[in-house]
Amino acid sequence: MTTKNYFPASEAQRFDAGGGLSRKVGAYNDNVMCVEVHFETGTVAARHHHPHEQITYVISGKFEFTVGDDTYVVTAGDSLYKQPNIEHGATCLEKGTLLDIFTPHREDFL
Repeated sequence: MTTKNYFPASEAQRFDAGGGLSRKVGAYNDNVMCVEVHFETGTVAARHHHPHEQITYVISGKFEFTVGDDTYVVTAGDSLYKQPNIEHGATCLEKGTLLDIFTPHREDFL
């Protein structure tokens, strides 16, 4: 992969993932990726797992996250860590935006 250092927002396309969820990929390289994720109220991100480490930072809104066996209600400024292969999911309680950081990058998002 060729290293790119600047990812202007004006060039990023918002991908409609369906069901009230959309995402926009920001900066990334082989080792790390940031993704802006937009949720409508009531949107459910089904429980899933993947081999990537993930940090989620809540930009706005209110969400109920389940990570492994624990459930958290989170709002702006809160963050979560998800280790590789842990099952996790979320329900959006109030419309909002998350910033997800993955390592390594999510090839399936490109």
